[in-house]
Amino acid sequence: MGKVVNINQSFDKFNDTYSPKIIGELNGQYILAVKCQGDKVPWHTHDNEDEMFFVIKGTLDIVEKEKKVTVNPGEFYIVPRGTEHRVVPQGPVKLLLFEPAETEHTGSVKSDITKKNFDRLEV
Repeated sequence: MGKVVNINQSFDKFNDTYSPKIIGELNGQYILAVKCQGDKVPWHTHDNEDEMFFVIKGTLDIVEKEKKVTVNPGEFYIVPRGTEHRVVPQGPVKLLLFEPAETEHTGSVKSDITKKNFDRLEV
């Protein structure tokens, strides 16, 4: 059964950073809410999946080997599969990730922020 999900209310339900929360599923993809703050994401690659970052609040730099892209509220950016990247928030950031359920959080790179499984929020 379908339901309406309030994105702002979803973000109000957690405070931890770099710990994506499942707020929806669509055709084998997770819709993940995540809060970011601080330079903690390691360089990593997703060999088989593109990764979409949709900024809700704040400003997010997505750094690839050849360029840096700045994503502002209401904008999204898709990192193509096989592209080495990292994200660096400019202060606190709230964003949605859209990615296949089997996507590894930080690719094959393990770090302090790597999550093997994501919590599901009751929305």
